[in-house]
Amino acid sequence: MYDRAYIDYLIYFHCERDYFECHEVLEEHWKSEAKNERKTYWVGLIQIAVGLYHQRRGNFTGALRMISNSIQLLENDQQDVNKLGLNSDELVTILNKRKSEIVNKQSYYSINLPIIDKVLLKICHNHCIDTKKIWGQASDLSNEYLINKHTKRNRTGVINERIKQLELRKKPEI
Repeated sequence: MYDRAYIDYLIYFHCERDYFECHEVLEEHWKSEAKNERKTYWVGLIQIAVGLYHQRRGNFTGALRMISNSIQLLENDQQDVNKLGLNSDELVTILNKRKSEIVNKQSYYSINLPIIDKVLLKICHNHCIDTKKIWGQASDLSNEYLINKHTKRNRTGVINERIKQLELRKKPEI
């Protein structure tokens, strides 16, 4: 019913608060879709994770940009967001509140996505139980690795892909 990558995203989001992994797993899934069939709601969910990651690190500019972009995408795709087992109206409300907090440079605190599909929630909860993690626990703000994970990884592949994409955009179309 739901893509495995989406379930993994929800688990990383709510159990581990590992927003970097949320981004990674869902971006790979998004990229695996045919270009003309890529779903914008995946991008919106990725942007939520990246926005929270930035806010947690104190990068309010990046957080504001990501959360604002996610609101725009998800508001335009509410019907599909509901198909993800989320309450789209409540999600947009949560994100608008977070956007306001970021504008006011309020400290990060963990949020939960409004999952309304009880079967999806049970799948996620069971995974947390099986892995001895706690669903909905607050982010461990003392975990340096979790907080700064993206700065500690090998970025060679990312940088090479960006250069490749830049070069492709520079080439004139024939």
